[in-house]
Amino acid sequence: MEKQIVLYAEFTARPGARAEVETLIRTYADAVQAEPGNIVFDVYTRAEAPDRFVVFEVYRDRPAFDSHIGAAEGAAFNRALGPLIVGGASELSFLDLLEAAL
Repeated sequence: MEKQIVLYAEFTARPGARAEVETLIRTYADAVQAEPGNIVFDVYTRAEAPDRFVVFEVYRDRPAFDSHIGAAEGAAFNRALGPLIVGGASELSFLDLLEAAL
């Protein structure tokens, strides 16, 4: 079985753009959750910083993730999101599962 791709993305809405970012990410989440290789696409905000969004993502395998990255919806989302967030792009952190000792 191929390894799942697990990551989280973080970005901060520019002052005054939080509502627009929230609407945009909610719509995008619906599209991603419908992708056949997506397992989890959950959107959070930081409790101490509500303009800071955190998206936790899990994909079945590398081909599923590659399909997600190549989807037209993602390109459109990133074009729309860029001007609304600090730094213009999400910060991605890929995760590896710490396997339990046997």
